[in-house]
Amino acid sequence: MHRERVSENVFWFQSEIYAQVTAGVVVGPQWAVVIDTLALPDETLGIREFVEHELTVPVRYVINTHYHADHAWGNCFFPGATIIAHELCRTLLDQRGRPSLEAAQKQNAALRQVKIVLPNLTFTAGEMNLRVGKKNLTILPAPGHSNDGIAVLVEEDRVLFAGDAFMPLPYVVDGDIDEIAASIKKIGRMGLENIIQGHGDIILRGEIDAAVRENLTYITNVKKVVKAAARRKVVDETLDSMRIEESGKSRVHLGGLAEGLHKRNLQVLIKKARNE
Repeated sequence: MHRERVSENVFWFQSEIYAQVTAGVVVGPQWAVVIDTLALPDETLGIREFVEHELTVPVRYVINTHYHADHAWGNCFFPGATIIAHELCRTLLDQRGRPSLEAAQKQNAALRQVKIVLPNLTFTAGEMNLRVGKKNLTILPAPGHSNDGIAVLVEEDRVLFAGDAFMPLPYVVDGDIDEIAASIKKIGRMGLENIIQGHGDIILRGEIDAAVRENLTYITNVKKVVKAAARRKVVDETLDSMRIEESGKSRVHLGGLAEGLHKRNLQVLIKKARNE
């Protein structure tokens, strides 16, 4: 697991095992906040070990940016912590997370110690604020990748933990393409120093404008292809012809997973456009 100090008392973690998924820690003098948990127990426990033994404080809060497994299934490894999320995250983690975990545990023995722990401090609209030592965290909606998406802004440092609203490749299979475009535009206007993507590397201040433009260009290109393909009876040839490079992205993103995510975007968006 990679770890980096982003700013004073703000840390970033990236999985070496699963899809370059990320998590964060903001630490105060008496306790810490964990932002998202990683996909597998060993890495999540590694975050807890770092907080408790190197930073020498307990984890008081865990924030889930959305309900997906690689961001929320590790809640159970922070006993006693208050879990913060959107109210819809709680609902989806209960309704979809439980059966998904049960199926995954049959395939992966490493997940057998995982239990679904639902958020117990939620909000439905507006923003939520949390003070951690000298840091003020603003928790705000960031839908598009999923309907329950939120992001966490470290106000003093202008560091945004964006969850999967911002990734090297926008991924909307469980969300809405127009909502994620709106979230990306909003992020681009925030005057940030760093964007902590839900997957992938940290985006630095000088890289933010280009990253925002590239993601919005990808969305525009995909929407054009989907609109054309939805009018055709057979779409396989269109899907094959719309390679990721032609959309403005590279297949090397996310350790080579980007091509598969791109195809899934097209497949799902075409079905939605055709009301299938």
